[in-house]
Amino acid sequence: MEEIRKIGNVKDYNNCLGVDTLHPLVSIVNFDDLPEVQTHRLNMSIYAVLLKNIKCGDLRYGNSHYDYADGTLIFIAPGQLYGVDSKGAKVRASGYALVFHPDLIAGTSLGKNIKDYTFFSYEVEEALHLSKKERRTIIDCFNKINDEIDQNIDKHSKTLIVSTIELLLNYCQRFYDRQFITRSTANKDILTRFENLLNDYFKTDRSSTFGLPTVAYCADALHLSPNYFGDLIKKETGSTALDYIQTRLIDEAKNRIFDRSKTINDVANELGFKYQQHFTRLFKQKVGVTPNEYRHLN
Repeated sequence: MEEIRKIGNVKDYNNCLGVDTLHPLVSIVNFDDLPEVQTHRLNMSIYAVLLKNIKCGDLRYGNSHYDYADGTLIFIAPGQLYGVDSKGAKVRASGYALVFHPDLIAGTSLGKNIKDYTFFSYEVEEALHLSKKERRTIIDCFNKINDEIDQNIDKHSKTLIVSTIELLLNYCQRFYDRQFITRSTANKDILTRFENLLNDYFKTDRSSTFGLPTVAYCADALHLSPNYFGDLIKKETGSTALDYIQTRLIDEAKNRIFDRSKTINDVANELGFKYQQHFTRLFKQKVGVTPNEYRHLN
């Protein structure tokens, strides 16, 4: 049976790799400086940003397997599973790891905004693939953090380390925006499949059985993480995934309202609303009039 090792803090992570812990809340690991190491399946209670320079074997992240390519960056949040149990075998890796404990950023602007970096919830297939220039920028941030960790800890250490981590994550946000643009053709294919998914959902009356289509349902059906799916739809359409679904829902409602053999409550139930008043509220919010007023205007 696969062994899962609990990583509760930075020292636990460093101990797995056999490196010294210079700061209790943050560490930079350069895998090129390490000999071959035994790897484990890890249950992380800390944040990690990992850059792999070369393809270095099979690695599990969450429930997925992934072979790293050049310049691939992934992000791990507390509570996620990472790594693979090499079952005693030694492997060689190349790249960097930044790990930091949530306590490091507690009370800082980064601590307040960390959830805005939605790529921490992306699946491994949605990893960030860097250009050579972008890779140099990321490594420069890693080196700045490492230089600060090597200093004697003083009253400025936390501010400088956290601000550099925040700078790193802001660069990653920029690079992800670039990746969304360069993958525009693939993204448009996802958008088409999303529209077809909604069409099928209403055509087969799944809404009356399973309720309103949710962002999580659509993301899962398209084999994407909810956050990546939401960010992709926002970049492609300018609307959130929820707004897109609700707009499509109202368009479907308009067509059904014209069937005067159905009451407004019938239409609401068919579309998956538990209560007619919720349907009426959303319809008026989107259209400007109630469903009943809309029916008599047309």
